[in-house]
Amino acid sequence: MRPYLRAANVTWNGISLDDVKEMNFDDCDFETYRLESGDILLNEASGSPNEVGKPAIWRGEIEDCCFQNTLLRLRARGIDLGYLYWYCFYSALTGRFGEAGRGVNIRHLGKRGLARFPIAVAPHADQERIAAAIDEHFSRLDIVESTLNGGLRSVAALRTSVLADAFKADGTAPQDWQRTKIGEVARVQLGRQRSPQHHAGPQMRPYLRAANVTWAGLSLDHVKQMNFDNGDFETYRLRPGDLLLNEASGSPNEVGKPAVWKGEIENCCFQNTLLRLQARYVDPTYLYWYCYMAALTGRFGEAGRGVNIRHLGKQGLARFPIPVAPRVEQECIVTRLQEQFQQASECESAMRLALERTHALRRSILSDAFSGRLVRQGSDGGPVSAMLERIGAGAS
Repeated sequence: MRPYLRAANVTWNGISLDDVKEMNFDDCDFETYRLESGDILLNEASGSPNEVGKPAIWRGEIEDCCFQNTLLRLRARGIDLGYLYWYCFYSALTGRFGEAGRGVNIRHLGKRGLARFPIAVAPHADQERIAAAIDEHFSRLDIVESTLNGGLRSVAALRTSVLADAFKADGTAPQDWQRTKIGEVARVQLGRQRSPQHHAGPQMRPYLRAANVTWAGLSLDHVKQMNFDNGDFETYRLRPGDLLLNEASGSPNEVGKPAVWKGEIENCCFQNTLLRLQARYVDPTYLYWYCYMAALTGRFGEAGRGVNIRHLGKQGLARFPIPVAPRVEQECIVTRLQEQFQQASECESAMRLALERTHALRRSILSDAFSGRLVRQGSDGGPVSAMLERIGAGAS
């Protein structure tokens, strides 16, 4: 039994060794598939064209490690290792490896496809300079992206902190706050079960399911239909102001994720992967933000049942505790949360836009590197762009 790498171990940031599996390699197979420091490993296939051929360099992190057939191995011969790696990185990132692959849903590059893939090879001295220039630029971008990602994590933590403080999640609610259960302040209902007899019928109507509920609100790109007779339609018809929550999830922090229905689709119903809350004795928006907090912090998930999939259920939601502030204070809490979340969203959008620009800049750097624009002067005194153009013309 020997350790081996597979496609899951190859990431855009290098080799991931969090989950390395083992299988039996006899001595002959071991010699064939043993990894050596400096080997480049590429994803052989992917459902995403921009993931095919994604490369990483093996540095000998694990002794006597091999690789599986979801990976392809390259060993540089007469070419700078860094130059070859970055060329593969560029070809994967831009989808060129994916375009060269075969297959429809899953694109396979294959050994032959990779072997036939064209590459413009600059003189060795220029290869080293090109690779070094990419390394330098990407190192700077790594620092920028690390800072931006840290900022995004801070915004996420701020949201959680703001919500916990608003609803006194630490148990320090004032004496004039009522301590009750969600079922006492809102009507709780589970959606209609989807079953084969409802797949077709004379009264087909749109319905929402868990996939339609996101942290940013309702996603209505893919709304399905099933048959609701008049009785079921009256029972499960959505009304503006209804609060919809994910009934279950494999992630505790997704259980109970809420969104508000605003009547976007006429005569729309909901399925039993969702729970509906209709506020009765509490401000509906206050109830929404409280559910948002309980979902985001994993409290709904902790209250659910099940192991791999946590189910909140109608009874679990109805019994879930809620601190109810006086009505005027409810309105103040809602206003404050909306303002703070708006500010957080603006900061988050600015940082995500900056990240998109760094990603675009990486592509631009790689494009310049392999078109001769990143390094000004070739080792022979001529421009690298002209040299690569000659090489490319010869290769074609």
